[in-house]
Amino acid sequence: MTARILVVDDIPANVKLLEARLLAEYFDVLTAADGKTALEICDRTQVDLILLDIMMPGMDGFEVCERIKGNPRTTHIPVVMVTALDQPSDRVRGLKAGADDFLTKPVNDLQLISRVKSLLRLKTLSDELRFRAETAHTIGLEEMLKTDSRSEEAAQVLLVDGRGSSQERIVKALKPIADVMAMSDPQAALFEAAENPFELVIVNSNFDDYDPLRLCSQLRSLERTRFIPILLITEQGADSMIVRALDLGVNDYIVRPLDPNELVARCLTQIRRKRFNDRLRTSVKQTIELAVTDGLTGLNNRRYLDNHLKLLFSRAIARGRPLSVCITDIDRFKSVNDTYGHDAGDEVLKEFAQRIRGTVRGADLACRYGGEEFVLVMPDTPPEMAAAVAERLRGRIEGEPFSLPGGDLLKLTASMGISSTTGSMETPEQLLKQADRALYEAKNGGRNRVVAAAA
Repeated sequence: MTARILVVDDIPANVKLLEARLLAEYFDVLTAADGKTALEICDRTQVDLILLDIMMPGMDGFEVCERIKGNPRTTHIPVVMVTALDQPSDRVRGLKAGADDFLTKPVNDLQLISRVKSLLRLKTLSDELRFRAETAHTIGLEEMLKTDSRSEEAAQVLLVDGRGSSQERIVKALKPIADVMAMSDPQAALFEAAENPFELVIVNSNFDDYDPLRLCSQLRSLERTRFIPILLITEQGADSMIVRALDLGVNDYIVRPLDPNELVARCLTQIRRKRFNDRLRTSVKQTIELAVTDGLTGLNNRRYLDNHLKLLFSRAIARGRPLSVCITDIDRFKSVNDTYGHDAGDEVLKEFAQRIRGTVRGADLACRYGGEEFVLVMPDTPPEMAAAVAERLRGRIEGEPFSLPGGDLLKLTASMGISSTTGSMETPEQLLKQADRALYEAKNGGRNRVVAAAA
């Protein structure tokens, strides 16, 4: 794993020590001696993670972190505070400022590298989602960061803890921010996590006869639980468990005895990140849908048709099954726009699409080809059956007038051209071209009719 890491510390010896450890792992390292320089570096170059000292002259680490997390351009950069301060209140203040984690001086090498790699893995995922969303222009990152309908809702948290007494203390501590389901059976908890929309799983390592890392590994292995943050509670000095946990994909850890404020702050950090990534995934999903959907009619668009028809055509040829295509065009549609306006024309197109949906079968593909042209792709459909479907649609168009925005009713007709796969047909483009020729014949033959291309 390679990445660019910014080390911020006003003591040169500390900078050199961290730089040497990171360079040994083949990371690219940038350095800054104060907060102002660090912010300037983040503004002008790509930074993948920041190791930030707290006690610095001028602008301290807390303020630097707040500025980084408050800037939409840099808010996604993980920040690890590296400090000699070891009081829970300091950690809570840092987490509230937006820090993703803490390392206490002198820094443990294993924890440093494992923590860095864990946060970089999470950043890689977030970056991919963020870049897709930004490229598609479906969201503005700044607005998304400011707006979250769930930001004030209590989070859904699953606590897996082997002891009833600690369950009670943790549930009580998290009550202001979360609805917590506490369970003692790890395997039952795994099933529960897979079946419910939890935003955080807390795993306490206090089991007498069960390895808690096994549950963490299973949570990361299942598709339904792969992206749920995991917070591990462990003993002081359990470095080997912590390192293994972070390598397995555990997001964060906290050591006993628990400070309730730190527990709440760390949970909130994970919940906020989960909600942020959920919004990104939703945005990407919407982007994909928009890319293949016609915005006016809700049918698939030509881009989707071009790609999906190739698959359907190849499958039909390989299986020796018929595939038929119908291209339909609203007769004299230009006069609708000229006479009643484009708003009326849009309403006609939407109603036309609705009638297509009501005519085709579930396996058929209906697309808006462009303008007033629509395409139906009918798998496993021979020419005579395709002609019957087209005739049924033609009858629905002619038989019922279209409602216009002003309340007027308008009678319309449609012409249709059909083609089907034959032994000599080699490409889906040929199939569409034959259907287009048949549509041309239907138009020239007087409109309001179905014409099948010659075999």
